[in-house]
Amino acid sequence: MVLAALALAAPLVAACTTEPHQPDDGPAADLAQYYEQDLEFGPCADLGQSPAEAEFLQADAFECTYLDVPMDYDDPDGRQMQVAVLRVPAQGDPGQRIGSLVTNPGGPGGSGAFIAAVASIGLAESPLLQRFDLVGFDPRGVGASVPSIQCFTDAERDAGLAKTTLLGTSGAWTSDDTQDFVDRCAEGSGGEDVLSSVGTRDAARDMDVLRAALGDDRLSFLGQSYGTRLGAVYAEQFPGNVRAMVLDGAIDPRQGAGERRIELHAGFQRSFEELAQYCAQSADCPLGTDPGQATQVFQELVQPLVDEPVPAGGGRSADFYHVTGGVGSGLYAEELWDEVIAGIAQLADEGRADRLMVLNDNLNGRAPDGSWSNFLDANYAINCMDDERRTPEAEAELRARIAEVNPFLDSGEEFDGTTRNACEQWPAEPTLDAPYAQDVEGLADTLVISTTGDPATPYQSGVNLAEDLGSSLLTVEGERHTAALEAISPCVNGVVADYLIDLSLPADGARCER
Repeated sequence: MVLAALALAAPLVAACTTEPHQPDDGPAADLAQYYEQDLEFGPCADLGQSPAEAEFLQADAFECTYLDVPMDYDDPDGRQMQVAVLRVPAQGDPGQRIGSLVTNPGGPGGSGAFIAAVASIGLAESPLLQRFDLVGFDPRGVGASVPSIQCFTDAERDAGLAKTTLLGTSGAWTSDDTQDFVDRCAEGSGGEDVLSSVGTRDAARDMDVLRAALGDDRLSFLGQSYGTRLGAVYAEQFPGNVRAMVLDGAIDPRQGAGERRIELHAGFQRSFEELAQYCAQSADCPLGTDPGQATQVFQELVQPLVDEPVPAGGGRSADFYHVTGGVGSGLYAEELWDEVIAGIAQLADEGRADRLMVLNDNLNGRAPDGSWSNFLDANYAINCMDDERRTPEAEAELRARIAEVNPFLDSGEEFDGTTRNACEQWPAEPTLDAPYAQDVEGLADTLVISTTGDPATPYQSGVNLAEDLGSSLLTVEGERHTAALEAISPCVNGVVADYLIDLSLPADGARCER
């Protein structure tokens, strides 16, 4: 996933070489009210999920609106949802404007609107922002979209009650817990019909409504991490409506949730071992100077925190979940390794976790003022609508397998079949079973970017997605999750700009350094 702490970095004109195009079959008559809506853009401050975000979004460069979409596409005259949209208008010659570049930064649950605003600062001189309006949106249920998924209060999150993550290795849930999750989310979000309406297939349909409302004949899209799933599902549903699509840090469309979690945790173990190698070059490395012992050293530090949290500043305490979350957050990008090491040293030397708590907060959407975004709640709900459910026995088996492939995150707890799948009592069945986006016909040339040292979406996942969509593949050498639209690699940015602007794809076997 790509989060605020790891921020990235939008009508065709004569300069584009594509032929005139009619969208796939056109919208059904009963959806015309959505596809033909006029968007009125205005100030953006109301889209901020914290005072700091609201202040940042007051800048004149940003303009915002809400897109109306049906909650249920089979009942377009029923209840509606509003998708928050932010636009940064193209900065170049109006005659050279290509259209909108729609982006999604990942999660699921990340605010695409806010991250697009952040990304635009680094793109000020980029040819992309000269030729495209940069558009970010909060998918249904996320961020400033209405209704948004709300399961826990800020106080409950601070108290550690919001452990609904589907990726964790600590904690267990009873049947009563999983029903409580549903009840909390339904009450806070506006009903069980909201919880049943936030899957990726519906979000992809919203993206096609957005394309039309923006006035774009075809979609130009850049998705990262979860955004690659959203993009692939859009390509599956609307292949003829794609002008260009960059998918960076790919989720493997062939894998179910269980297999994907195992691959993810194996990737994080590999990245932790790379960090340990880097740390061991210093005599005062808190993991020791023998990288082969780093996992054991780390476990001795963190397993006691399951039962005995440590101070973490501001009157808060950090347990195993917070501390390992902070370390995991820092593994998303090599540039954060020094801060992870400093945080582990603080834990070892002072018995405190202030620094690792900050990293964990950044990962999970807690602002410095103590307010939380709805990232964790939306992440939970969207995954419940996308992924298969497991029996308690299968959940325990999966947890045991994860502990094998990712021992640095092993909490030491035993899962004997009593822990439940967090989504087992969700009010609707999942709508996105793997494999998806297979045998897609009529899709324009697309570009997949995969990084060799990606901890969250392993390199092979990008290879598989490129094969399935018939995409060109750009390999990036480096230790990080996602690579596009960031200052770290002019090579990657050049390839992306050439493709999105001129539809020029890299040569077979193309590679970039980090």
